[in-house]
Amino acid sequence: MKHRFKRTLNTQVMIEVFKTNVEHSSHADMLIEEIHQMFSDYSANFDLEDCDRILRVENLDGVVDPSTLIDLLRNFGFHAEVLPDEITSIHDVKLKRLGIQLLQ
Repeated sequence: MKHRFKRTLNTQVMIEVFKTNVEHSSHADMLIEEIHQMFSDYSANFDLEDCDRILRVENLDGVVDPSTLIDLLRNFGFHAEVLPDEITSIHDVKLKRLGIQLLQ
């Protein structure tokens, strides 16, 4: 599995982004509290205004365990799935602007 990392002050922070079906802020708040209780080194937040109702989880000290988070949401009656990385190179952006589609 490919993981997202960002560098900050000589450390790597793992970030995992999930598509969810969480619609209400009260549910999001409850789930964030549960995540923080289970994983004290995780920082989690929801973007319920996004069409995918995003759950974003960061770990300053290691990897984010997607399967445990997916199971946690499932235990509360919600669905979550990892959103794939979409890394686009400058070259790809230029080609797209010219109307050239790359074959996968």
